[in-house]
Amino acid sequence: MRKDHAAVYHKIQLPFKINKPVLAFGSQAKNTLCFGAGNFAYLSRIHPDLSRPQDYALFLKDARYFLKKHPRVIAYDLHPGYQSTQYALNLSAIRYTLSAVQHHHAHIASCMADNGLENQKVIGVAFDGTGLGGDHDLWGGEFLICDYKNYIRKAHLKEIPLLGGERAIMEPWRLAAAWLYLIYGERFLDLKIRFTAGIDKHKWGILKNMYLKNINSPSASSIGRLFDAVASIILDKSIVLEEAELAIELEKIAARGARDAKVYRYGVKKGKGEYILDPSVMIKEIVADLKVKEAKEKIAYRFHLALAQMILKVCLILRKENKINRVLLSGGVFQNSLLLGLSLDLLYKEGFQVFRHKNAACGDSGVSLGQAAVASFRS
Repeated sequence: MRKDHAAVYHKIQLPFKINKPVLAFGSQAKNTLCFGAGNFAYLSRIHPDLSRPQDYALFLKDARYFLKKHPRVIAYDLHPGYQSTQYALNLSAIRYTLSAVQHHHAHIASCMADNGLENQKVIGVAFDGTGLGGDHDLWGGEFLICDYKNYIRKAHLKEIPLLGGERAIMEPWRLAAAWLYLIYGERFLDLKIRFTAGIDKHKWGILKNMYLKNINSPSASSIGRLFDAVASIILDKSIVLEEAELAIELEKIAARGARDAKVYRYGVKKGKGEYILDPSVMIKEIVADLKVKEAKEKIAYRFHLALAQMILKVCLILRKENKINRVLLSGGVFQNSLLLGLSLDLLYKEGFQVFRHKNAACGDSGVSLGQAAVASFRS
């Protein structure tokens, strides 16, 4: 790398050798590019949001710089709406080998490379907002058995509709209402908690009809969106200015909560080759606590603890079935230090070998490293 880019690009030593230089184009938000050759990967600066012209301009500058390094393999996300993906697909398929990499597989591969792991099967726990899955639905609460080259989805959070698509991210009351509707039906409006009392019934009627007619209501198995929904219910807040705003507030409140013995329950059911994680009972118990005016700090802590115990339970099942003891935690949800700490404690106590990120970020700015690793093993 040229000296004038030393402060911009981050160099990571890899536990394997890349024989065909690869350039990975990353995600849409918190975007980075990653150039890999030999035993090293070079991560670009972060481009916060490629939908913003100033960020996309820097993305283009970095893309042109790395393309001058003559990559032979181009890696990109499955999501066709990502500008990084569109740019990659506009490159010549004659000149380059093009390789699409699933978002959550890239998260886990990134964590593997970040920890110097050679190619081996691991249990990958990928929790984030949303990323396009192999079935073209939106994923975000995933348990994978994978190595650098391949992955199998073994368990995931139950899907709910994102009412109004991406607008539900900035209006998390829509997510909360969707969960409550799926659990209680129309009766959820009579739960007598502050959140439901404040719902605009006319707006809800429009959203319900959208869902019933399958209009702009994509399914998502996202832990990030579950955090949004639960935080909206507990904190009685409907709208945010930034993604994950309520989840961050919920973590701060939970960190002040008493470490009591009560744990919210959840369901783990075997589907068609996959385990489905159902938080419906958990949400019912949160509602019950709100009705008796339980302290929000306690409710928020119990929610975090329940998710950590869910991680442990699924990892115990997958270890028994697959004889794998290595667990990797990745995805933006693990920026939540309380959830991460609780999960690590539980997994360590059960004898798991657990890995989290060291140099690359657990969020989307680390995805390009994983894309580069996956594409290099497939080329």
